[in-house]
Amino acid sequence: MPVLHLKAKPNGRRNQLEIAPDGSVTVRLNAPAQDGRANACLLSYLAEVFGVAKSSLTLVSGHTGPHKKVAVAGLTAQEFQAVLERFRATGE
Repeated sequence: MPVLHLKAKPNGRRNQLEIAPDGSVTVRLNAPAQDGRANACLLSYLAEVFGVAKSSLTLVSGHTGPHKKVAVAGLTAQEFQAVLERFRATGE
């Protein structure tokens, strides 16, 4: 099961996944970091990005901090990398 290492930035204008040239992943979220709202928003957004059900995602670590690990079930490593490459190429 692929695991995405990322930095979450709450209180953004919109949800957005960014991949830096060094490969680090940042996800901007349009939810506040309070009462778990940013984490819920993160999982919903990543489910949409990867085309999987929200229940296929597990927040492995980083429940209260900006650096998080999210496991993505239901995708092969190749499918997982293909989605990330799309974001690296287009900067969606």
